[in-house]
Amino acid sequence: MAAQTHHAAEAEDAPRTGKGGAPPAGGGRARAARGVPYLLLLPAAAVTALLLGWPVIKNLLLSLQNLNRRQLIQRVTEWNGLENYARQLGSSDFWRVVGRSVVFTAVNVALIMLLGTLVGLLLARLGKKMRLLLSVGLVLAWAMPVIAATTVFQWLFDARYGVVNYVLNGLGWHAMAGYNWIGTQLSTFFVITVLIVWQSIPFVAFNLYAATTTIPGELYEAAALDGAGTWKSFTSVTFPFLKPFFLATTFLEVIWVFKAFPQVYAINEGGPDRLTETLPIYAYIEGMGNQHFGMGATISILTILILLALMAYYLRIVLKQEEDEL
Repeated sequence: MAAQTHHAAEAEDAPRTGKGGAPPAGGGRARAARGVPYLLLLPAAAVTALLLGWPVIKNLLLSLQNLNRRQLIQRVTEWNGLENYARQLGSSDFWRVVGRSVVFTAVNVALIMLLGTLVGLLLARLGKKMRLLLSVGLVLAWAMPVIAATTVFQWLFDARYGVVNYVLNGLGWHAMAGYNWIGTQLSTFFVITVLIVWQSIPFVAFNLYAATTTIPGELYEAAALDGAGTWKSFTSVTFPFLKPFFLATTFLEVIWVFKAFPQVYAINEGGPDRLTETLPIYAYIEGMGNQHFGMGATISILTILILLALMAYYLRIVLKQEEDEL
């Protein structure tokens, strides 16, 4: 009897196999089922790699060439290796534009997140009718095409017929009657910043409002019982609960602002005196404007690398904060 029990236990502990010692058919089906999602994603991944990867590879090849008007006319390819990169990395103009781009991005993202958060919290506290009215206004601002919005802002800040100068003059600032907003570096950046922030607030506000609807009301009730006011409720309940939203949205806004091209170029084409050029504008003017196509490709590749470095640094901070919280 004991021998029978021992053999039965061995039979239960032994791995189940199919005919001839092969693994059971169910295991193969399970592995195949786990691979189905990857097969379904493969076509989309291939198309994405083709549409995004090929232009980057083509741009990388151009950055290794001396490609100007003469080479285009003669249809010759002059490879110069890393000479374009060495010239740009050794150029004070390039690093000046890099610093300007980083500061421009930081200021815009800070304003976008601050104002977008305030508008999102306002949406959460308004009644249905006022929330609908504000939401319609945000949607209209968000849906307006970039060039159309830029044209409107050009009219608003026009030196002779602009509404902004007219209102400021009417309020007593008579020196602003004919002020040229795109005549200096700071004033031009001010107009561009107002435009970009105005276009970006709806995205942050709607996402924040949607996220606040997922916060349990019991948390606010408990905070109120503890005597927490509005600011304390935000710092102890709202912000910790929505921290992943803030991190993800900031990440997206950094990318969007850093690569902003039409707003900066359409306002004043990087002027006056190329003092408002950011990296995308710098690459376009060097490549298309001056017809140094290889150099323009080099600047665009360096722009991608700088953006990746900024994102890596930002993600490192985020991951470190999450580890500290654990």
